[in-house]
Amino acid sequence: MEIRIGIQHSPREIVIESEEGADALIEKLTGAMADGTPVTLVDDKGRTVLIPGAKVAYAEVSTEEPRRVGFLG
Repeated sequence: MEIRIGIQHSPREIVIESEEGADALIEKLTGAMADGTPVTLVDDKGRTVLIPGAKVAYAEVSTEEPRRVGFLG
């Protein structure tokens, strides 16, 4: 699933592909935003991203798989 996170005063958003469930991600982000504590997310390749909860402007969690472009063969 794809997670898009906007950070205050930053023109770019953070985009992460993760295997974690939508409910767990929303719970992590909601808690971090309420407490102002950092949230740690792990993408589908095992990379860790640390995001300051106090600076999160918005978060979009997409449960749909994006369309892939290419040939099957």
